[in-house]
Amino acid sequence: MENAINGCYKLSWRERIGFCSGDLAQNLIYQTVSIWLLFYYNNVFGLDSDVVAVMFLVVRIIDVIWDPMVGAFVDKSHPRWGKYRSWLVMGGVPLAAFAMLCFWNGFSGSLLYAYVTYIGLSMCFTLINVPYGALGSSLTRDTNEITILTSVRMVMANLAGLIIKTLPLVIVIFAPRVLNEKTGQMEAVYNTPEAGRAWFITMSIFALTGLALLFISFFESKERIVMDKSETEGVKVSDLWMELVRNRPLRVLSFFFIIAFTSMSISNAADSYFMAFNMGATPFMTTAFMWLGTIPAFIFLPMVPAIKRRIGKNGMFRMFLGIAITAMLLMYVSVSIPSLKACTPLIFVVQFVKSAGVLVATGYMWALVPEVVTYSEFASGRRVAGIVNALICIFMKAGMALGGVIPGLVLARVGFQAGKPVQTPLAEQGILWLVTIVPAILFVLAIYVIGKYELTDAKMDEINAAVSKKSI
Repeated sequence: MENAINGCYKLSWRERIGFCSGDLAQNLIYQTVSIWLLFYYNNVFGLDSDVVAVMFLVVRIIDVIWDPMVGAFVDKSHPRWGKYRSWLVMGGVPLAAFAMLCFWNGFSGSLLYAYVTYIGLSMCFTLINVPYGALGSSLTRDTNEITILTSVRMVMANLAGLIIKTLPLVIVIFAPRVLNEKTGQMEAVYNTPEAGRAWFITMSIFALTGLALLFISFFESKERIVMDKSETEGVKVSDLWMELVRNRPLRVLSFFFIIAFTSMSISNAADSYFMAFNMGATPFMTTAFMWLGTIPAFIFLPMVPAIKRRIGKNGMFRMFLGIAITAMLLMYVSVSIPSLKACTPLIFVVQFVKSAGVLVATGYMWALVPEVVTYSEFASGRRVAGIVNALICIFMKAGMALGGVIPGLVLARVGFQAGKPVQTPLAEQGILWLVTIVPAILFVLAIYVIGKYELTDAKMDEINAAVSKKSI
């Protein structure tokens, strides 16, 4: 397994799965935040939508300062357990702790507490995410191996998504029973302040499981392509922005990331509102709908290497983003027509098709990160994987911030009333736009942006060969 040409190592399935356990770990924690934190703050913790939207924006501004510092520090540092893998342990413990604190309502309604815990969570996530991305770049240069590795990563990430989307059912296990005035029966609820303890218990389970998986990723990953101290001692924070200026493929990928994560975060944040208020769904139906947002990953992501070989990177992006856009528009029409809205199976089928398109396109984009790292090494002579991944992390978080800000602002403007079981037609229409029209528009822009990406597989083979010759 250790024999390689031009740094193109072949990985065992044990190492692939072991490394990718880190994605499962991170997503158990941060995808919960992306999908559920606005809902929790709104309906359980007791904060208004527009206040939360501003907080999300402020935290992302802090990230713009923090993330480059982490990227530069990771590239310059050489911890005893490995340049990148060490951070899975050192950052994992505080990440799990802040994740639990974010969903503790001991200071219910306190905006200061929400700021402190969410900022802490975001900063610790960077301490994991940046070196983890760089760790993936250090395993091998092989483009086909990276594609396989990315497919496994996305399967693991979506496994986390599948688990997270069962959250209403898990919370209900621990939630108190309250009287339903319509039915006259006692029912477990997850969208009221009384459910605060249940949210904390559920998040604690996810966070501690994620921590254990980070340790597995640490033990099973092996760094092979890492610059030594003399080659990285001059790395500084300003290099991040210089890298963005001189690395065109990185610029293209960064803008694609911000668009993709904005669109996904808007849909993820709005899905729970859509099912609760537009569809009047039970916790079980909400979970089933969200499962359909993840299940396609297990069907289509294993096909990605073969699809990419057949139609190329840009062809694959265009095809699957096109499928997603078409399904979103069909979802809008279906819900807007009362007779079609009543056909729940149709809504669920459209959700499955939409998710298939989104998951493949946004999953494969991670395979391009090691490519732009290698391109940077080819162009500048330095393999600043930490800097590149910090930049990607900034754009990813910016997209997540916009994806959190936009739903909060829209809900506030359309008169959404937290705690009310029934919303106005205007509020329902605003939620529907967040689930369909807004993401569709963003994905049209994403198709245009990714069309500018110029690193084909043939070009990467040439670059890998050139870089390997320089290093001999």
